[in-house]
Amino acid sequence: MTMGRIIFYEERNFQGRSYECMSDCSDMSSYLSRCHSCRVESGCFMVYDRPNYMGNQYFMRRGEYADYMSMMGMRDCIRSCRMIPMHRGQFRMKIYEKENFGGQSHELNEDCDNIMERYRMSDCMSCNVMDGHWLMYEQPHFRGKMMYLRPGEYRNFRDMGMSGSRFMSMRRITDM
Repeated sequence: MTMGRIIFYEERNFQGRSYECMSDCSDMSSYLSRCHSCRVESGCFMVYDRPNYMGNQYFMRRGEYADYMSMMGMRDCIRSCRMIPMHRGQFRMKIYEKENFGGQSHELNEDCDNIMERYRMSDCMSCNVMDGHWLMYEQPHFRGKMMYLRPGEYRNFRDMGMSGSRFMSMRRITDM
């Protein structure tokens, strides 16, 4: 398994104090007072604008983010991050129209760019991720707010601090 590695910098363009991270970090404020740029040297990370993996989420793959706030439309600095383990093998997730696995359901094993068009589902309120790591998007075609899902049961997205969000597309996280 390849380890991820991300370096955060206080200022834009990789200036100021830095903090290197190779795993999950629930609160970066103990290392940096602010963060305005970062460099993902390997792997993929989910970054959050609040501590404890809360708030808005953003996906970062290998590359340089000299001024990620303007690049990604973020209003706040990164406060926590989570390393995404690379998954080899099949991807499987079952999505449900209503919370607590209610209503219409469909099993996915590939990306879906629009649940309304593909499944006639107007909403996705809960899901069960059996295999792989996924990104859910608020709008069709992988746009808008996103949420990272690891294998597990997600009975109600609103309980996860995603109230008012609907998820209309989902994508597998692969190392392509």
